[in-house]
Amino acid sequence: MQRVLGLDVGTRRIGVALSGLLGMPAQPLLTLGNSNPRQTLKDLGRLVRKHGITALVAGNPLHMSGEPSPQTARVAAFVATLREAFPLPVYLQDERLSSAAAEELMDRLDLPRGPERKARLDQYAAVIILQDWLDAQERQAALASLAPLEPGPLY
Repeated sequence: MQRVLGLDVGTRRIGVALSGLLGMPAQPLLTLGNSNPRQTLKDLGRLVRKHGITALVAGNPLHMSGEPSPQTARVAAFVATLREAFPLPVYLQDERLSSAAAEELMDRLDLPRGPERKARLDQYAAVIILQDWLDAQERQAALASLAPLEPGPLY
């Protein structure tokens, strides 16, 4: 049974999402501060232990063109730190439009607007990132399970 944390890594905050017990669906968990790297790793370590996490997925902030953004290098450095700190696989997932999708999801859920919405937005962006990754894993597993076609006569 795989439990995965999804991370929307920002300069000031990290939105955190958690996969369900059976791997799906992703759900918002909390928002961490990102101003003290040592404390951030400590907080993530507690979450990893508490929830029995088997992998981490961080959003990869690319421009719409697919080119790296200024935040891409910061996230890559953070991911390198995670890989050193935790004996877990750490994956990058394209996060283009995750904040817009998170806003739309929050509107559909009738979550109120206000000062707390930004912190919750980070959590819901992490949900979108994690769910996209989980869906890609499911598609990949389904494709791998297909039996190869035997060559035969063409009609």
